[in-house]
Amino acid sequence: MNADGADHASPALKVERLSVAYRVRGVDRPALREVDFTIGQGESFGLVGESGCGKSTAALAINRYLPRNGRIVAGRILVDGRDMLDLGSRDLRQLRRQSISMVYQEPGKALNPSLRVGRQVAEAFELLGASSSEAYDRAESALKKVHIADPGRVMRAYPHQLSGGMLQRIVIAMAISVDPALLILDEPTTALDATVEAEVLDLIAGLREELGTATLLISHNLAVVSKMCDRVGVMYAGEMVEQGSVDQVFDNPRHPYTVGLLRCVPRRGQRKDLHRLDTIPGFLPRAGDVDAGCVYAPRCGLSDARCRTQMPPLLSLEAGHASRCFNHASAGELPWTTAELVTNAVTGSSEPVISVRGASKTYRGRHGERIHALVDVDLDVFAGETLGIVGESGCGKSTLARLLVGLEPADPGSVVEVAGRQVGAKAGDRTPEEKRLLQIVFQNPDSALNRRHKVRHIISRSLSKLARLEGAELDGRLAEVVGSVRMEDRHLSMRPSQLSGGLKQRVAIARAFAGSPRVLVCDEPTSALDVSVQAAILNLLVDLQAKEGMTYVFISHDLGVVRYVSDRIVVLYLGRVMEHGTAEDVFGGPHHPYTEALLSAASAMDGNDVDRIRLTGEIPNPADPPSGCVFQTRCHRKLADGTCERVEPELREILPGKFVRCHLPVEQLATPGPRPEGAAASG
Repeated sequence: MNADGADHASPALKVERLSVAYRVRGVDRPALREVDFTIGQGESFGLVGESGCGKSTAALAINRYLPRNGRIVAGRILVDGRDMLDLGSRDLRQLRRQSISMVYQEPGKALNPSLRVGRQVAEAFELLGASSSEAYDRAESALKKVHIADPGRVMRAYPHQLSGGMLQRIVIAMAISVDPALLILDEPTTALDATVEAEVLDLIAGLREELGTATLLISHNLAVVSKMCDRVGVMYAGEMVEQGSVDQVFDNPRHPYTVGLLRCVPRRGQRKDLHRLDTIPGFLPRAGDVDAGCVYAPRCGLSDARCRTQMPPLLSLEAGHASRCFNHASAGELPWTTAELVTNAVTGSSEPVISVRGASKTYRGRHGERIHALVDVDLDVFAGETLGIVGESGCGKSTLARLLVGLEPADPGSVVEVAGRQVGAKAGDRTPEEKRLLQIVFQNPDSALNRRHKVRHIISRSLSKLARLEGAELDGRLAEVVGSVRMEDRHLSMRPSQLSGGLKQRVAIARAFAGSPRVLVCDEPTSALDVSVQAAILNLLVDLQAKEGMTYVFISHDLGVVRYVSDRIVVLYLGRVMEHGTAEDVFGGPHHPYTEALLSAASAMDGNDVDRIRLTGEIPNPADPPSGCVFQTRCHRKLADGTCERVEPELREILPGKFVRCHLPVEQLATPGPRPEGAAASG
């Protein structure tokens, strides 16, 4: 035991039989039930499971940050050998200051928007006793440690002036400022694009190795957990249902719930026309709702009479591997819930249902500068196909989506045609029929759905306004639409606040689909969803496409999801099309150097990680783009003769139907390029 009261020979964190309850309307509702796990010094432990399973509650309980209506009912929480539940408020603050740090899901909400970044980072050191000048010096050193190249500029900036990846690095710098024994990371890469996600994960791994910090990683991204963690725990309805090393749990799962989660993840080579994503039937119950037996029994394809009457204990299997399942030996034999073959590959029509020519969008900055969000984009979308749009944050994906549906007017000279007819630049300039043909599903259904209205009103309004239906005809179509998105009649009387994230997204899809559109623009529709809900939404979109001939423009930073649903793919960078072609050609190569870097950064569950290409620097300012090729400031394959810096390349066809904006000859594009200095392969 050291002078600070910590026992550094003990585990960094030991949670014993932890039970937590929330008091709601005078009734204690269980949130966690007898959860046990241990994190050794320098070890990384992952917590996975569906939204609402108790992952974040566990993190808040460990920190003793539960909301006012939450309380720890039973159990012990030991951090560096000290029991958190025995500490008074003063000792608790000291322990938080010295031993525990937490990185939250949304860094923008963790930082004060009215204070400069430097002031907020320096405050972490002032709390440790540093003087003001010393705190600023240490803050600058901390930002350098998280690979921020120009910490002085960043410290002078306000949070809203920085990218999501930069904000996440700042929050991590603040978290590690105390050299904590335990670093809790709650969904640290949600909503980050592939390259920024890879940079943040590399940063966390490097800091863990350098500082020897134990980490608790909470994520719905199973690929990230498999890459970053030594051991993993699977939570369901407030209980730990499986626990073991990453290899044990992900390669040989011994609980049906774990098997179901893993089947929900699109794997490399999986395509919508050949494979269905398996889904987990039913809905996650609240902890305590299942009075008897196994909490997973109502959704389990292997449950028997014993499962429905007896609660299984956490059974020890091989070394360090445990499962809360009577039928753990046959977990791998869990019946599939979906058919393997879905539909034939989309052949597409000869006439595009959407045609975009010369689409540009320019904004005016605070000081009158011209910000080029989109530059001269041409694309066609054919009936019955899915066009995937990928690229880093700020590349113009969402701007393109908003231009298509008229939420943002394109610059003069831009042409958007729907079903062979040019439509107005603004939604207000379009006829009701033109609006009906092209609908959008937004990333966040909470912001897109009116919380005051019931689901019946939300969907019926679209049927009335877009399809011009009323009376019995409207009611019939309403029932048809609700059934098509696999919702039930009981959901119609609910408001959005009463629905899960997956159900809210189904309502958003139903509303967009209600008017029988020709094209649905999906802007990051699954980015904030856990894997089971994501699989259900993707299957739903594929089903609607197969049955109704729907056409999709699908925008996502998740390259595995884009590969699964897309027939063709467009790669954007700084508002320009850098590559487009069939999904097979874009993922199979030859690649534009930017596409090559994007694909190398994607986390995957199959273990076949490719050498990671680490792009140097930030995306250039769209108000002052580089000369020549806009990617040349970050390109690892830039020509030595200066051509890339002087001449902007044309979008040229290098294979039938495959276009690339690059000066490199085809034979060089087909050969993996050299990595930039310091960009060694990562496993």
